[in-house]
Amino acid sequence: MSGDALILVVEDDARLRALLARYLGERGFRVTAAENAAQARERLRFLQPDLVVLDVMMPGETGLTLTESLRAEGFTVPVLLLTARGAPEDRIAGFEAGADDYLPKPFDARELELRIRALLRRAPPPAPPAEPPAGPLTLGTLVFDPARAELRGPAGPIRLTGGEAALMSALARTPNEVLSREEIAAALGMDEAGERAIDVQVTRLRRKLEADPREPRFLHTVRGRGYVLKPGA
Repeated sequence: MSGDALILVVEDDARLRALLARYLGERGFRVTAAENAAQARERLRFLQPDLVVLDVMMPGETGLTLTESLRAEGFTVPVLLLTARGAPEDRIAGFEAGADDYLPKPFDARELELRIRALLRRAPPPAPPAEPPAGPLTLGTLVFDPARAELRGPAGPIRLTGGEAALMSALARTPNEVLSREEIAAALGMDEAGERAIDVQVTRLRRKLEADPREPRFLHTVRGRGYVLKPGA
């Protein structure tokens, strides 16, 4: 992948965040930045970066827990962790969380660039987006707009995590048709191990779609086959 890739830099140190954004920008990358995990999640609602450079030691949610959460939600973009803790057990923890590379601080900016380029070369090309349904889907008092991956209720937008939005979009492409867990995993860019995370995403999504998640009206389990989204008033 060429240097015009979009890089999300997540770093709580404002000075280092600005230096990284400027350096990578000068090296031909497009860069967006976030100062913490919450802001990174907000960026990921609207952007699809080609790689994430993520600081481990941040106040609040750490880079490790954010990486674990993103992987559980089906996020497959390469993640490069930055940390002042470079002991073997720290690196192992990073890889176990789902990171693709790990660079201890302090580091040379040129090494960071080379590691980014190496990860981008190994990353598979993004799948072409599937054609969304013609228009919004009604689910009782809720409306899902597939063009924007947005769920709205009577009080306004309902926040979906990246994984929930991706799952909802996959099901909305073929409403009233059963999708197997394997098909959903493929649509979300997961490998076989990631299929187990789909059940978690379904449970979370039902809490936002259904008045009673134990008796779903819209997001149904078809035993032995998969899941189906059934819109309706």
